[in-house]
Amino acid sequence: MVKKGSTYRCGECGYEAPKWVGRCPECQAWGTIEERGDARPAIARVAAGAPSAPARPIGEVDVETARAKPTGVSELDRVLGGGFVPGAVILLAGEPGVGKSTLLLEVAYQWAATAGRALYVTGEESAGQVRLRAERTGNVHDEMFLAAESDLSAILGHVDAVKPGVLIVDSVQTMASPQVEGAPGGVTQVRAVTSGLVALAKERGLPIVLVGHVTKDGSVAGPRVLEHLVDVVLQFEGDKHSTLRMLRGIKNRFGAADEIGCFELVEEGIVGVPDPSGLFLSHTAEPVAGTAVTVTMEGKRPLLGEVQALVSATQSPQPRRAVSGLDSARVAMVLAVVEKRANIKVGDKDVYVATVGGMKITEPGIDLAVVLALISSARDTPLSPKLVAMGEVGLSGEVRRVPSVGRRLAEAARLGFTYALVPPDSGKIPPGIRVLEVSDVGSALNAAKHAR
Repeated sequence: MVKKGSTYRCGECGYEAPKWVGRCPECQAWGTIEERGDARPAIARVAAGAPSAPARPIGEVDVETARAKPTGVSELDRVLGGGFVPGAVILLAGEPGVGKSTLLLEVAYQWAATAGRALYVTGEESAGQVRLRAERTGNVHDEMFLAAESDLSAILGHVDAVKPGVLIVDSVQTMASPQVEGAPGGVTQVRAVTSGLVALAKERGLPIVLVGHVTKDGSVAGPRVLEHLVDVVLQFEGDKHSTLRMLRGIKNRFGAADEIGCFELVEEGIVGVPDPSGLFLSHTAEPVAGTAVTVTMEGKRPLLGEVQALVSATQSPQPRRAVSGLDSARVAMVLAVVEKRANIKVGDKDVYVATVGGMKITEPGIDLAVVLALISSARDTPLSPKLVAMGEVGLSGEVRRVPSVGRRLAEAARLGFTYALVPPDSGKIPPGIRVLEVSDVGSALNAAKHAR
């Protein structure tokens, strides 16, 4: 029976249900429906109170107190929009072992060496374990303070005692508030701990970095309200078989939300990679069939990437389709366009499409490079090693414009490419590269033959 005066609410999306269910009907999350004491409290009339500070014209508000301070890690500053903003709460999420703690130790060290005290609170390791890792990576400084705690009130006590300029909490899922029931990592505890740390950050102007776990599909674990409470959400990702790591901005109230930072995980720790374009290109003495180079935009940063395709005959009645680093649905659409518009039969062949260096590309601006790589492999004819291609391909085979063509071409010219296939009317062309405008797949194939 449903208790009188009780309501049930989803901790993920806030959906209210008349009775308990195992799966939320709204967001389809399992085990997030919680019982609340009273269904709907009576609406009370609120009397006017004295404001904490008078309202002022926006032009008279002092912005110097909210200026970002550099962290000392240039790639992180790029993603954040300049550095740590006083009072900002940053959520850093990533898979286990990707290097989140190593990156934050570097951040704490650089902050301690240049800006002031840094407090690193760990709830997953002992203080001795963190110290050993800091010694291995050379991140030990007298202004770095370390505490192994899992209680929110103890963290507040450490902040009062140390008075740091930045606080790092690793991780928010291991912390618990004594005023709230529930196990650490649960929906209620995560919300309460995050709310308490957000209030601390805003009250004292203290930038706080929270480490968050991720789910199996790569999204931030915990209630969705967690992402709404914080100011910045960063995703730290990378292939476990590669040393390259990408820091991607998902939400940023103080800068662009689509910037990326590149890092390399080495034995001595983690270092920024200010020019990562060359990491995503293979270096071969002779051109190879099935390879095409493109330029993708990650935020404001152009990155050269290499698309490789292999079209092979098979005896299987069901040919294989394998995609790595690209959107599989997008590649399936491009395959259909290649077969229909370019008259290349691939329906009875195995098709493998991948990127080089663990790069992940989702934008449609690389469609033309995928088309050229597929046709090059099917015909066993290599493309020019000095050619780059960019453009979105439609279902009718037309090549559509993509944003920031000039910036993409400038990056390609800087790395030594001399020819580029681009959509028509792509705007101003930078010097140092010859541009061939193509309107459809057929004209792109003809232009690629003459780009030698």
